[in-house]
Amino acid sequence: MPEGDTIFRAARTLHRALAGKVVTRFESVFPALTRVADDHPIVGRTIESVAARGKHLLMTFSARGVREESESVPAAKETDRRGATASGGGAPRAVEDALVLHTHMRMNGSWHIYPAGARWQRPARDMRVIVGTSDAVAVGFNVPIADLLTPHQLARHKELQALGPDVLDSAFDRGEATRRIRAREHDAIGDVLLNQRAIAGIGNVLKSEILFIAGVDPFTPVARLTDADVDRVIDVAREQLAANVMDRLQTLHQSIGRRTTRSMHRGAKLWVYSRGGKPCRRCGATIRSKKTGLDARLTYWCPECQRVG
Repeated sequence: MPEGDTIFRAARTLHRALAGKVVTRFESVFPALTRVADDHPIVGRTIESVAARGKHLLMTFSARGVREESESVPAAKETDRRGATASGGGAPRAVEDALVLHTHMRMNGSWHIYPAGARWQRPARDMRVIVGTSDAVAVGFNVPIADLLTPHQLARHKELQALGPDVLDSAFDRGEATRRIRAREHDAIGDVLLNQRAIAGIGNVLKSEILFIAGVDPFTPVARLTDADVDRVIDVAREQLAANVMDRLQTLHQSIGRRTTRSMHRGAKLWVYSRGGKPCRRCGATIRSKKTGLDARLTYWCPECQRVG
């Protein structure tokens, strides 16, 4: 499953390529998405922004049909699409709300961006959503979740509103993150880091890496961790996700290797993840692995280096 740093990079790259551009093409294989787009066309709208929220990606399209003050309108009252009435003339009025394309990658979804007319690096059968402009096309491949929401619907979206503080958010609320982690006192810290309602953006790879760097046993109940332990885990989480968000512009179809060890050697990028049975890079002890949680995700750890708890 793509982690928060991957989604953040995807959102940033899409934003740089698409923000301020007018949509010239919109396609989807999802009937519900197509129905909304048929009733409230996306083509002709401007892409205002692309942003990440935890592991969710949000692409905002401008409102449609703005009437200028100078435009001649009947003097009689009109009824807008929400049933409200408005007199002719006056300030500009948006006939239709802005719309937000909300997607979640789950395990296998991804966004690619290509110059208009360029050949895709994935087969067309994997396409789920296309957003095109005059010079670029963004393609969502194998995206399992996609919906178009008004700002009002977005504000009331249960899954989005339940998210904990986003590790990569510049306005990250440490106090709230600590409170949410502490509220799950009987859960193992490894499971809590994957709980997006506690803290958003951490996936299975970085969970194991964060806890190794912090020196914390992943199976320790939160109640047994000191405040200093929790602070250290949060600090490492923020450092590692930020370090894996590159500043340079990238094409999304390029493979980007996650790195936590600072080693430039291709085979030494990670401390423990996917290294079960191999010697710890730090102390030489054998790295262990175990399936945990409802999804039976593999956790990797060093029994010697991770003694906290």
